[in-house]
Amino acid sequence: MTVNEELDTTVAHSARLWNYLLGGKDNFAVDREAAEQVLAYMPELVQSARFNRQFLGRAVRHLAGEAGIRQFLDIGTGLPTADNTHEVAQSVAPAARIVYVDNDPMVLVHARALLTSNPEGATDYLDATVRDPKTILAEAARTLDFTQPVAIMLLGIINFVVDDEEAAGIVRTLVDAVPPGSYLVMSHPTREVNAAAVDRAVEMWNSSGAAPMAVRDPQQIAAYFTGLELLEPGVVTCSQWRPDGNDTTPASEYAGVARKP
Repeated sequence: MTVNEELDTTVAHSARLWNYLLGGKDNFAVDREAAEQVLAYMPELVQSARFNRQFLGRAVRHLAGEAGIRQFLDIGTGLPTADNTHEVAQSVAPAARIVYVDNDPMVLVHARALLTSNPEGATDYLDATVRDPKTILAEAARTLDFTQPVAIMLLGIINFVVDDEEAAGIVRTLVDAVPPGSYLVMSHPTREVNAAAVDRAVEMWNSSGAAPMAVRDPQQIAAYFTGLELLEPGVVTCSQWRPDGNDTTPASEYAGVARKP
């Protein structure tokens, strides 16, 4: 593992801001300041972050359980918190293999917390950007067998690829590389809940010097699943994807899970 960039504590980073929203301590003053500015217009962002994390848990439990998936490629991992992908997957299927991908130096520093695999399974961490899917696939092949089904996890990451064609191309490259029986799991911010607040929050984030982000509507998000079999209930607010006693209040993050036929 190598660090591609120096740790910059003068500009907010999405992984650290998300960590702050989830109640973590791996963030800096600049991240907390950016978060509080956004929260002033969009206080429900804390709830949305937690709902998105809960969606990850429900999706991974389904895939590792009922769907029988034993390999996960989690791109845009973020900082380690509770219920990381490997913890959820291996609690259901101890032999599950997980590769995490992120390009924040601080995530790399904490990656050891993501590498506590069950003896039966395996975890790995790649320092790479979502914009380079071919490198991700090549390096992930050290741990994952791409002749067998893989769940591609893209939670809250494609929104940082603001060009629509580039974003669609990244998803296609990843999906094309996995065999039938694989799955695509995505979440992405939308304007469907509190549009004015979302617009203002995104405007503030994009003017902060941090990596810019895009907001897309549910139809655009659904297009990423073209050619795949969307699981019920389709692309919905993440709190309402197969709820399991969780709070189903609509959130600005929409999500879906689909199988490659």
